[in-house]
Amino acid sequence: MQPWKVILLFGQFRVGLSAPAEFKGRRCEFLTSPRNANVKWAGNVSGTVQYCASTRCCMGFYRIANGQAVPEQLGCDVFQTNCLDPTCHVFTRQENTVSCVCSSDFCNTNVTWNLESQPQHPPSLNESSTWVAVIVIGTLFIFSIFYVMIRYRSLFKDWARFGGGDREYYENPPSSLKGTVTPQCSCDQPAASDLDLTNLELQQVVASGHFASVWQGRLCGATVAVKVFPTAHRRSFLKEKEVFGLPLMEHPGLVHFMGAGMEPTGGHWVLLLELAKYGSLKNFLSSNTIDWLSSVKMAQTLSQGLAFLHTDLYRNELHKPAVAHGDLSSSNVLVQMDGTCALCDFGCATVFRSCSGQPRWQQQRESAQLRSQAGTLRYTSPEVLEGCVNLNNDRCLIQGDVYALGLLLWELWARCSDLYAESPVPEHQLPYEAELGPSPSLDELILSVSERRERPILPTPWRQFTQAFSAMKDIIEDCWDHEPDARLTAQCAADRVAALPKHCG
Repeated sequence: MQPWKVILLFGQFRVGLSAPAEFKGRRCEFLTSPRNANVKWAGNVSGTVQYCASTRCCMGFYRIANGQAVPEQLGCDVFQTNCLDPTCHVFTRQENTVSCVCSSDFCNTNVTWNLESQPQHPPSLNESSTWVAVIVIGTLFIFSIFYVMIRYRSLFKDWARFGGGDREYYENPPSSLKGTVTPQCSCDQPAASDLDLTNLELQQVVASGHFASVWQGRLCGATVAVKVFPTAHRRSFLKEKEVFGLPLMEHPGLVHFMGAGMEPTGGHWVLLLELAKYGSLKNFLSSNTIDWLSSVKMAQTLSQGLAFLHTDLYRNELHKPAVAHGDLSSSNVLVQMDGTCALCDFGCATVFRSCSGQPRWQQQRESAQLRSQAGTLRYTSPEVLEGCVNLNNDRCLIQGDVYALGLLLWELWARCSDLYAESPVPEHQLPYEAELGPSPSLDELILSVSERRERPILPTPWRQFTQAFSAMKDIIEDCWDHEPDARLTAQCAADRVAALPKHCG
């Protein structure tokens, strides 16, 4: 069968279109859509045209529907800076999508692909040889199935105990996950190109930490959060940039990453993030009380964001490995304009990479002692405080995040006015602040949290709301359980929060 070619032309007729005078780089068709959020920062956008800042390549990502190519992402390529093909031409397609990278102006408006039928192999002249090959292949296939089943059982042996959660990503994936997928090794993902920050304006400091400060700033007319790392903390910058740059690392429960680069005037390393209107959860709770529905919304988006972070996800030949946050606290959770929560600050995160289908994890981990010093101490799990965490088990680090989630849920609901009825809402306090003071030492936390197994007290007024209190108590206590294997998964915690009653009374 002869190959056939389908050429799809879309875009718009341009007359007299010119770039700004100072621009001499690539011009690409740009599509305004939610999926194009990261592509936007690869260059200046004017209508449907994007002027690439640091690449000579245009890219296009198209969904095939009813024989037509529907563009989903168009713009400057955020990964490749050099490409050879001047036309948007592909020879293969994965399920219902095609993509291309090309090296001429507006080349991503035209996509051409060849789909060749598979050649017919001549029948074997030796029937016995054919049967031997079939038997060998069938035997190997059966052994492969058994191996996958054993691995599956090992990874999800606790699923039934904790009520489901992450397993739904595998047994009932979204439509975009279904079909035959050849996973791309997460170790081989190209790094995102640095942004041109010449026009970046720093306005005011909104937060400061051990390794960086966060500013409100403006870039190309947009207000952004700018996380500035001194040159001495370049390693911390690179580590956090690595996490943000993972494929598929986009979720409403994670702060939106816009790009990275070097601040031109001071030579500092910079991450650009979406600016959260209400700042950190700690600051928000210090100056605000919340009603029941708002508290449930915040608790649910917080736990959903953590569940996504913990998920090992494959989609469209891309792989997002599981990530343990490692420093979850109310200072590292942001409150956005719509009242939802988003995780931030991945400087202590651990990425669990699996490459080439090999049954081993490539893990970058620190010792328990270093993690307890680098992370926020009062949110550190008992096993990490004691330094007896099993660093060869990724689940131990992930379940340390779930312990911190339990403390955050307690901290959040402690400021819910509806749970106190006629009683005054107490001032905001951090976990263990009432018991150990504002700055507990490592030894004090080991004695109280690990040896005595003490936890923050659930306020007495909550108990009058029988139905809500029973469910809240179970969620919190099942998250901060002393035994890591007895804790919920973050997804299970999110599901339980979603099932809370609409009214606490």
